[in-house]
Amino acid sequence: MSEMKKILLIFISVTFFIADVSAELPLGEKPPLVILPSGNIDGSAWKSKEIIGKVFVLFYVDPDEKEINQHVKKALVKEKFPLDQFGFIAVMNLAATWIPNFAIESMLKNAQKESTHTIIVKDKTKELVKKWALRDHCFDVVAFDKKGRVIFSKDGKLLAEDIKTLIKEVRKYLE
Repeated sequence: MSEMKKILLIFISVTFFIADVSAELPLGEKPPLVILPSGNIDGSAWKSKEIIGKVFVLFYVDPDEKEINQHVKKALVKEKFPLDQFGFIAVMNLAATWIPNFAIESMLKNAQKESTHTIIVKDKTKELVKKWALRDHCFDVVAFDKKGRVIFSKDGKLLAEDIKTLIKEVRKYLE
């Protein structure tokens, strides 16, 4: 095989691999309904249909990756969006970590007491990976308009340009 064919084959393989690991939701669409039994901190079910009425930014987090996008939440908090129109949802992918659920759940209860403007949810069976095709073992950031349609979706560590785009989209849908 010629060197050019080898390089082309490698390029195609890498391109398909990169495309395969991206798990961003389609913009402008409502994702399928998801119900997480005992997903709320109080043990009640969480339903994705609750993502309406406000502009929400949802973080879908592997607890082992929880630090990689802390700068995103800080940037959004710094914007001081009106809390009657804007909110956070943090969904912890408990099935993506070796840390025992009871330990994470204890931390989440404390976090919920401190972050009263964030809805904290537990996904024990990777439902958002299965039904929304979010990336597993990752940190996904998804923003929704007031009708529950996706206005931003990115997995992995967000760069400065991604954060600018996210803030711009949130601001646009708050008006």
